[in-house]
Amino acid sequence: MEDEVRKRIAEMLDSGEVTAVIALKDVLGMTTPCVFKKGDDLSSLRLSPHYPLATLAMKMHKMDPEYKIAILCRGCDERALLEMAKRNQIDMDKLSIIGIACDEETAKDCNCSVPYPSCEDLIGEKLEELELGDAFEDYKRMSTAEKLEFWKKQFEKCNKCYGCRNICQMCFCKDCELENELWLKKGRLPPDFPVYHLIRAFHLAGKCVGCGECESACPAGIPLMTINRLLRDDMKELFDYVVGNTEEVNPLYTKEEF
Repeated sequence: MEDEVRKRIAEMLDSGEVTAVIALKDVLGMTTPCVFKKGDDLSSLRLSPHYPLATLAMKMHKMDPEYKIAILCRGCDERALLEMAKRNQIDMDKLSIIGIACDEETAKDCNCSVPYPSCEDLIGEKLEELELGDAFEDYKRMSTAEKLEFWKKQFEKCNKCYGCRNICQMCFCKDCELENELWLKKGRLPPDFPVYHLIRAFHLAGKCVGCGECESACPAGIPLMTINRLLRDDMKELFDYVVGNTEEVNPLYTKEEF
């Protein structure tokens, strides 16, 4: 698959269709985001591990909205870009997508039912009938008191490193409430239960694209995706809203965020 991606990128850059391509690169055995341009050596390009490249695309677009960018895009990346576009963070018409389909192992690790973007010239196998287990089976069997105790123990592990916020593709507010001393006192660890994570979870209601990067970044091993997935289920049940839908705007969205 990497060879096919390299060929596609080379064609787009050589033809002038785009000026730069956002992808991943191997540097001394470590994978890092990279902006490839015409003439660059593509042999170091990598497809894994997954990284939230949509954030880099958004930052580049804000620096120069006319810059012609292409981005390697998985299903969650496309959902992030679409939600960014609804909030005036990026113009999808100025962005080219190189669609990558996740393999079965990656999709099951993320419990993702749509592990591919919607573009027609997709690279990789499109898994449309993937059988996923119930990621919350044990949690749903808990009583209300048990759930409260579960989250209390989880949140007590938080060292307020902001890793979950910093890696999140949908965290782009100019002023972050997680740094507002009205809610979170500086130097207090762990943050008061359950303020930090519930503020963040509420803010991500209708925005979380299910990439799982917050949970991967958490050094304390807090199951953050359990909160986010339950909120996505609630958004579907209460508002019939699915994050990443191109036609609908989050019903909780009430102001311009750009």
